[in-house]
Amino acid sequence: MPTIFIVFGFVFKFYSDDHEPIHVHIEKDGHEAKYNLVPRIEQVYSHGFKKHELSMIEGFLGENAEVIKNRWKEHFNKK
Repeated sequence: MPTIFIVFGFVFKFYSDDHEPIHVHIEKDGHEAKYNLVPRIEQVYSHGFKKHELSMIEGFLGENAEVIKNRWKEHFNKK
């Protein structure tokens, strides 16, 4: 499972056998969330994160969505 970023303890990753749409899993302190990145950044689920943590996650995703998409494409050999 490739880890893309670790920021302030938040681990941003995807699984090697993941599926489209392009999305990212976020974990920290036993909490987890999943966000789709296409067609737009959208929360799929969140378990245990507080509102301010989700705001931090969403802000980070907004700033780094292209990097994550490129890592996804590289990992899954998509063009």
